[in-house]
Amino acid sequence: MAEKTRQLIVDTALRLFKERGFEATTMRAIATEAGVSVGNAYYYFASKEQLVQAYYDRAQSEHEAACCEVLAVERSFAGRLGGVLREWVRISEPYHEFAVKFFKHAAEPSNPLSPFSPESAPARESAIGIYRQVVDGSDSRIDPALREELPELLWLLSMGVVLFWVHDTSPGCERTFRLIDRTVSLVDRLVALSYLPGIRGVTRDFIDVVRELRA
Repeated sequence: MAEKTRQLIVDTALRLFKERGFEATTMRAIATEAGVSVGNAYYYFASKEQLVQAYYDRAQSEHEAACCEVLAVERSFAGRLGGVLREWVRISEPYHEFAVKFFKHAAEPSNPLSPFSPESAPARESAIGIYRQVVDGSDSRIDPALREELPELLWLLSMGVVLFWVHDTSPGCERTFRLIDRTVSLVDRLVALSYLPGIRGVTRDFIDVVRELRA
């Protein structure tokens, strides 16, 4: 019963955020629409930001489940990466309108709703974990230093896809799917080149830059 009530509040909040906008939607309005008391709504979620974090967690769980098949049967790096990115677009489609209205909040670096914020760390680490599976389960030869950093770099790539998807008005987000196909092909070739002796030094320099920026 408690989990059902919790999900009802989340579903109601997402609908109101889409209809009225994040700022204009109050916890009282969410509680009223969900048919629960304001106190009950605050019992489950201390703020609207926590409701959005619950959406992040739900979307991440759905994405993990959707990726199981492609990660179980596909061995090529390009196939695994492309499959994971396409599954994200597919399971996110019902939330596209909400994402368009909500994006300005998530794009603020200091906002707790940013995917880079400390509050978003659990969902972010889970997402990076999917890209770690992409790398670890592929049959591609990858430079060891790049292999260590690649899951997080692929997650950053996925954030670029998300940004494009938010603004994609093409039918069925076909432009986003084309972007994924073209980008995955390019990344696959770059990763394959990283293992060549003549390119390995450039790869290590690139990794050094990544680690320096992270520090």
